[in-house]
Amino acid sequence: MKQFLAVYTGTPESVARKGWNTMDEAQRKLREQQGIEAWKEWGETHRASIVAGGGPLGKTKRISERGIEDTRNNLAAYVIVQAESHAAAARLFENHPHFTIFPGDAVEIMECLPIPGT
Repeated sequence: MKQFLAVYTGTPESVARKGWNTMDEAQRKLREQQGIEAWKEWGETHRASIVAGGGPLGKTKRISERGIEDTRNNLAAYVIVQAESHAAAARLFENHPHFTIFPGDAVEIMECLPIPGT
């Protein structure tokens, strides 16, 4: 089986589009609890495919020839899964709570390729 890195993305636009910040606190807490339960259920359903559980991602530092600097991106969390194909890996995330309950934007899946020459 092949391994795939799935990154959960989110943007200020997706949060605004889903009205997350305009919900009253009680409504948002209820949605958060529903989302957490749905995410746990997703994890149980796909337990055999999950290689590394991953988790949320924090603030980003960018390191280049210019040195170290703070930066921003749309990456919110990650998980590593295994599947027979790229399409099969993508299907694991159809209707995922990241974007059906939480205000996440999408899940992007890419194959973890072997290092050339090894």
